[in-house]
Amino acid sequence: MKKGTRIQKKPKKRLTPDEIKRRKKVIIRTAITILALLVIFTIAMIASNYIILDKNKTTNLVINNKNVTSNLKNEVLIQDDIIYLSEDDVANFFDKHIYTEPESNTIITTYDKKIAEIGFEDNIININGSNKKIYAHAIQKDDTTYLPVSEMKDVYNIEIEHMEESKVVTMDSLDREQKKAVVTSNLAVKSSTNFIAKTIDRLEKGEDVIVISSDDGYSRIRTSRGKIGYIKTKKLANEYTVRENLEEEKQIQGKVNLTWDYYSEVASAPNREGTTIDGVNVVSPSFFYISEEGKFVDNAGSEGVAYVEWAHQNGYKVWPMLSNAPAANSSLEITSKIVNSYEIRKNLIEAIIKVCVEYDLDGINIDFENMKQEDKDMFSRFIIELTPRMKEIGLVTSVDVTAPDGAETWSLCFDRNVIGDVADYIIFMAYDQNGVSSNKAGTNAGYDWVKLNLTKFLQTEEIKPEKLILAVPLYTRLWTEDSSGNVIDKTTVSMKNIERTIPSEVEKQWKDDVKQNYVEYEEDGNINKMWIEDVESLKEKVSLIKENNLAGVASWQYGMQTDDVWQMFKEELGE
Repeated sequence: MKKGTRIQKKPKKRLTPDEIKRRKKVIIRTAITILALLVIFTIAMIASNYIILDKNKTTNLVINNKNVTSNLKNEVLIQDDIIYLSEDDVANFFDKHIYTEPESNTIITTYDKKIAEIGFEDNIININGSNKKIYAHAIQKDDTTYLPVSEMKDVYNIEIEHMEESKVVTMDSLDREQKKAVVTSNLAVKSSTNFIAKTIDRLEKGEDVIVISSDDGYSRIRTSRGKIGYIKTKKLANEYTVRENLEEEKQIQGKVNLTWDYYSEVASAPNREGTTIDGVNVVSPSFFYISEEGKFVDNAGSEGVAYVEWAHQNGYKVWPMLSNAPAANSSLEITSKIVNSYEIRKNLIEAIIKVCVEYDLDGINIDFENMKQEDKDMFSRFIIELTPRMKEIGLVTSVDVTAPDGAETWSLCFDRNVIGDVADYIIFMAYDQNGVSSNKAGTNAGYDWVKLNLTKFLQTEEIKPEKLILAVPLYTRLWTEDSSGNVIDKTTVSMKNIERTIPSEVEKQWKDDVKQNYVEYEEDGNINKMWIEDVESLKEKVSLIKENNLAGVASWQYGMQTDDVWQMFKEELGE
């Protein structure tokens, strides 16, 4: 460039009105964005420092580290330092089978190993038959019943704490794991792990917190004020276990293999000395029954004592059967009277507990049949009230029920869902599909019928498979029809006697629907029919146990079988 030469500036380009508008819009949008970010930041700062402590309008309830306040049907009452929950809320959180006994106007509640009675006047609670002085009783408020749960900690096996400052009541099950840790610095407890989250409590360095869970760098914790929220896991140290999960050990490890060892109420317990039953781990002798007068009858005697000794020496558990058969056969009213009276039920339960202790038994098998349909719920009450008393002394409660497809007094008299929920085992007596009252010849226990009813137990009745025992028959029936096809006779035939009952020249036919061999032959002008129960047919039914992951097998009754049955059971159960 030559000296003195001028640099000419380019003239500024004038913006059009549209371009000016666009630039203004960009500037405005940028300003709005910056302002929004400042607002969000300010809100975040306010939220992060805002504590909702003391802002509970009503008492919050935290059960096993879960705030259940929104699920409460009624408010939590606190009067004179006694904490009350409504009967509906107790039913929701602790005992869905809670019951008001009309005879005495007392509330009967059960939980695990406890059954308790509490009234509306005296400050006394009866737990498992023993009275205990307490500082409150059940009350009524606005037509709602409330129970003093803080006085019932022993019943529900919980510890309770009331944080007045934060208006929180915590209830923790003593059989559940609890872990604690120490916080390593002052910090805020957040309502979530999100970037923007409310501060629900503040912790100081060295404070203990309950650790609920940890995941992805955050721990869910509960503070000493009952607040549940999140902190970073790295802010915790010295985690320790306050208590472990208490899991009930099953009496029978693996599958149950039970056989009923029946003898009549007018006979004595059988002498099984020198006998072993391969694969069986539970025997159920018919030690007890309800008389025609409605009394509990102990028919064990010295022979029963010897029987229990034999069983225990061979490693078998003993769950004797309590039958209402004599009472049921004479009158439905006797069983009805028993189950409908709380006092009679209590006395029967005490009698059961007494003999279980006296004879060193391992459980009980309740076999009540032929009951009124309208007594279904009260029979369930008997099982609800019996089971905790049995659990208290480490014994098993098993209950026999029929298929859910029969008559009022045979099938519709059981609430299988409740029984299956409460008892240790519910036993499906999968036989008498065509029984002694049938006017039509048919199988005693067809595979298709058994499978269909198992589906009903598991799906419709919602029985847990690990509680359901499938009972199979060691017998069948010989049906005799006249020339017109009318049933004129039906005879029970033990498995071991089937081959000698059927003429040798009769050919067996396999029926795939029922998975049984079938025979039909003429004799004395009549037609005999039999659906045979043998190892092959039993194996088909027992295969349903593994297929559905059921608790095991039961067999009615010992002595009717052929010798190869026990080995088949053992193999099919995988023992």
